[in-house]
Amino acid sequence: MAPKAKKEAVPAKTEAKSKALKAKKAVLKGVHSQRKKKIRTSPTFRRPKTLRLRRQPKYPRKSAPRRNKLDHYAIIKFPLTTESAMKKIEDNNTLVFIVDVKANKHQIKHAVKKLYDIDVAKVNTLIRPDGEKKAYVRLAPDYDALDVANKVSFIPADRCCNVLFYRSLYFVTLRM
Repeated sequence: MAPKAKKEAVPAKTEAKSKALKAKKAVLKGVHSQRKKKIRTSPTFRRPKTLRLRRQPKYPRKSAPRRNKLDHYAIIKFPLTTESAMKKIEDNNTLVFIVDVKANKHQIKHAVKKLYDIDVAKVNTLIRPDGEKKAYVRLAPDYDALDVANKVSFIPADRCCNVLFYRSLYFVTLRM
């Protein structure tokens, strides 16, 4: 029986040694692991933003999407054909339109581009004393406002001939 006790004593020693090493590690490291403390930068406590789920409606609140009331046809009401507008067409390569009061310059530019297939350099607007909005649409240099006006036929036939006649007279006087 004595030899048995000897065999048991040897594993007990190794067991004790491993236990002692574990205790040493625990003492050196500390039993409780270190937790970093959060630095608070404000004295007021703000509740954290928690998960907010998207709504899952049982039925749509709108039966059909709203129709855009300011489409290209509603933005541009009609072109102006006054004498001053004709002068703008001849001299400044600019078309003059009466447009919707709610339309902005970008919308006017896109509407002219879409309706008349022309490139627009810039748009100037003003609101007339009668409450209408007037838009001066300057065309790109590669487009001629007079040709566009004739093609779209918003210059009356008699006035168109007058414009061309005066224009040719103007060039003739310049050449002399």
